[in-house]
Amino acid sequence: MKIINFNQSNSLFNQFLSEIRDVHVQGDRIRFRRNIERVGEIMAYEISRTLPYHPVSIQTPLATAVENVPSEQPVVATILRAGLPLHQGFINYFDHAENAFVSAYRKYINEDNFDIHIEYIASPRLDGKILILTDPMLATGSSMELAYEALLTKGEPSHIHIASVIASRQAIEHIKKVFPAEKTTVWCGAIDPELNAHSYIVPGLGDAGDLCYGEKK
Repeated sequence: MKIINFNQSNSLFNQFLSEIRDVHVQGDRIRFRRNIERVGEIMAYEISRTLPYHPVSIQTPLATAVENVPSEQPVVATILRAGLPLHQGFINYFDHAENAFVSAYRKYINEDNFDIHIEYIASPRLDGKILILTDPMLATGSSMELAYEALLTKGEPSHIHIASVIASRQAIEHIKKVFPAEKTTVWCGAIDPELNAHSYIVPGLGDAGDLCYGEKK
């Protein structure tokens, strides 16, 4: 399994990530969502470099040009609701992609313990297709695992790309155990060292869904 950590090299990506984390910037909700979207756009571009391509002839006003274009489009899937801005960044670039949506939420047993519940799935057939699974935060990895299991009811993808703004080391280890290593690639903006008692990533960025759309009650 290949793990790509964008934070290990210097690029404009780091500027967007620093603003996403910054408590003094996060209050600007539209800016927070747009920065998440930008992360999705950069990741989409990088993933596009791994796709199969084929040449096509294009008629310009003056002559014929040959350009290489993707031989297939991925299915871009997201976990609601926090994943929506990241998903939007991906489909800004993969504008011919099919889309899938899964709802996953934490159902708390008490203050510190919860189960992950899946309530909704809308997806095209996935047999033999490239699947991009987006979720801004990979905390424990359980939501991603259950979302993938739900999507498998729609078919077996040829390759899985997992895209996240921030992941914990614990989540990365979990993903390595439960996803097929030979056909999974993980793309992370950063990999943070730990989870707190409430299973939030530290230092992380807080609750991505609340920062995007407001607190839930």
